[in-house]
Amino acid sequence: MTPSVSTLAEPSQPTVADFHRVNRGGGLFSESISQWIGAVFALVAQRLGLRPTALTITNLVLGLATSVTVVVLAGPVAAGNVPAWVVGLAALVGWQVAYALDCADGQLARVTGQGSAAGARVDVLCDVAAQIALVAALAATAVAQRPSTPVWLVAAFAGTWMVNLVTSVMQSGPNAASMVTSTSLPVRLVKLVRDYGAVIFAAALVLAFAPALTFWAVVAFTIVNGGFLLASIAFSARASL
Repeated sequence: MTPSVSTLAEPSQPTVADFHRVNRGGGLFSESISQWIGAVFALVAQRLGLRPTALTITNLVLGLATSVTVVVLAGPVAAGNVPAWVVGLAALVGWQVAYALDCADGQLARVTGQGSAAGARVDVLCDVAAQIALVAALAATAVAQRPSTPVWLVAAFAGTWMVNLVTSVMQSGPNAASMVTSTSLPVRLVKLVRDYGAVIFAAALVLAFAPALTFWAVVAFTIVNGGFLLASIAFSARASL
């Protein structure tokens, strides 16, 4: 009689869907596009044996390089020496890929069990640096296109933009709460103004096709983010009382 040989089943490899399943949302655009691209990046990183922080640092480098390029070329674009669509396309690709990498690092950490407090801190700090550079790029373009742009507007734009990052960090804790809990399509469409993926997509389109309107984009972002900040304060104060 031939003895039976028992074999151990090979552990299954995670798929793109597995990585996307653990995403932390971000809005309709982010969940439909950015998080899926991030899942592909996470899968590739897992196959290559990369750690989540490697994706975080790559996101930072790419985001900074893209924003610095926009800042450097803001003047030449305004003077008509460089085609706006070239800069806008570079911004569109660079910012979107960087954001997808930002989505991927968390997915990779959760699926592979490589999450850590230090990694989470690096992620937040890199997000801060990348978004400061992004704000500088949009502000530089607005000033180059419209030199009369008030200094106070640039300051308000920069300050209120950080509301996005602060609230996203607050949403990840045990005390997270949402002012509008509905997940209906109309509500999600309205929330696109708070969806980072959609926002940087729209900003890049403005840079590409209507850079002269960057001033008004800055005004719009300031109003939206400032209004959200005030509404969040009122919501939280009411809940605390």
